[in-house]
Amino acid sequence: MTTCTQLHYTEIDTPIGPLVLVASPQGLCKVEFGTAKDNREGREQWARRWYGEHELIQLAEPLAAIVGQVAQYFQGERKDFDVEIDLRGTDFQKRVWQALQAVPYGETASYKHIAEAIGSPKAVRAVGGANNQNPVPIIIPCHRIIGASGDLVGYGGGLPTKIHLLDLEERTL
Repeated sequence: MTTCTQLHYTEIDTPIGPLVLVASPQGLCKVEFGTAKDNREGREQWARRWYGEHELIQLAEPLAAIVGQVAQYFQGERKDFDVEIDLRGTDFQKRVWQALQAVPYGETASYKHIAEAIGSPKAVRAVGGANNQNPVPIIIPCHRIIGASGDLVGYGGGLPTKIHLLDLEERTL
C-alpha cells in the first residue's frame, strides 16, 4: 500500500518579496522565492520527485514556528534558525548543505572553501551545483557563498536578493 505524504505550505511577505515555505511531517523541506501561484508547477514536480505520492495543502499553522523565525531574521533579531529540516537530495548535496550551515552569520565563504570542507577539493563546480539546488535557501545560508575572487556570483533568488541578505547580516552584526 502506498502512503500519501501531506505537505503543508504557506506564502509569506518579506523584504525580498514573497516566499513559499513547505513542510513535510518531518520538518521544513522547501523555501521558494516568489508566490505560491507562480511556483505551483515547480513545487509539484519537486514534491513528486522526492515524496512520490503526495498532497500539497495550503495551511499556515504547521509552519507557524518557521514563519516567526523568518520574520525575526528579516528584523535582524535572529542569526540562526531552530526548526526541523527534512532535506531531500543526493548524499553529495546533503554534505554541501551541511557545510553551508557552518558559514557564520554575516560572513562569506567561497565554493572552493566548501569543496575543501567536505573533503572534495576538486569538486568546486559540483559544490556550485549543489548550492544552486539548496531546497531551503536562507535557512541553509547559500547566499553566503561567493566566488573565489570575492565576486558575488549567481543566486536562485537573484543577485539583488543575495546582496540584500548579505547587507542585512552585515548591518545587524
